[in-house]
Amino acid sequence: MSGHDHHHEHGHSHSHTHNANKKSLFISFLLIASFMVAEIIGGIMTNSLALLSDAGHMFSDAVALGLSLLAFKFGEKAANDDKTYGYKRFEILAAFLNGLALIIISLYIFYEAYHRFFAPPAVIGSGMMTISVLGLIVNILVAWILMRGDTSGNLNMRSAFLHVIGDLLGSVGAIIAALLIIFFGWNIADPIASVIVSALILVSGFRVLRESVHVLMEGKPASLDVGAIRKYFLSLSGVESVHDLHVWSITSDFQALTAHIQVEEKVDRDALLEEIEHYLADHYHLGHVTIQMERHAHHHHCN
Repeated sequence: MSGHDHHHEHGHSHSHTHNANKKSLFISFLLIASFMVAEIIGGIMTNSLALLSDAGHMFSDAVALGLSLLAFKFGEKAANDDKTYGYKRFEILAAFLNGLALIIISLYIFYEAYHRFFAPPAVIGSGMMTISVLGLIVNILVAWILMRGDTSGNLNMRSAFLHVIGDLLGSVGAIIAALLIIFFGWNIADPIASVIVSALILVSGFRVLRESVHVLMEGKPASLDVGAIRKYFLSLSGVESVHDLHVWSITSDFQALTAHIQVEEKVDRDALLEEIEHYLADHYHLGHVTIQMERHAHHHHCN
């Protein structure tokens, strides 16, 4: 005997957030991609690694936002007999690639900065300053646009948002470095700023990578307490035991639960099932629940 979906209840608000997310991602993507080109040109003209590292970060931003957009588009594709959950997992794959890209970019900047520490090249401070300030403005604007989407619940939106915050800090670093170069002629400030930026990139990249691997490994969603759910099942009258309890995420906003529950002969299974589904939907926002109820004789473990 199986449960059914509670998705339709929050379907409307979900599609609204989904469209808001897509729109804010698209606008952000256009802004970041166009500014990244300006920053690469500026970095080459002013000979600033801090600008180029920020451009590298912006490039990964643009890729991140592009992947996130693709993920939303893919996620909309209907489920079929071949992919019974549809393409929703693509979003987690996008976040995974994203995290990987961030780590590789940051390691490359570390490598470049290492060489510059020993022989800091001359940097055109004023040009660097202008581009960094523009970069800061673009990043603040993009961060504001993304914050209006769902950056807390959606891993994809959050990974895109983390990219932009890292970028914003990168622009601040480049501004400080430009000021030091203009007023004190400290060209070494340029590689120092780029190292700080890449350290920030590394941290956010590692975080996104770790979370996406957790989902790909069918790990338990952070918001759910499996022990508490098991305890709830056992507290129900007529329930003798629970086994094969599995909780996982398909994507950051689609969580599922399956369980085998052994019940007494006299139990009204339909009523029990309805009670369980309502409880899980209300307390854990679990819409995709499958419960198999078994009599005593039927009990077996399929571990």
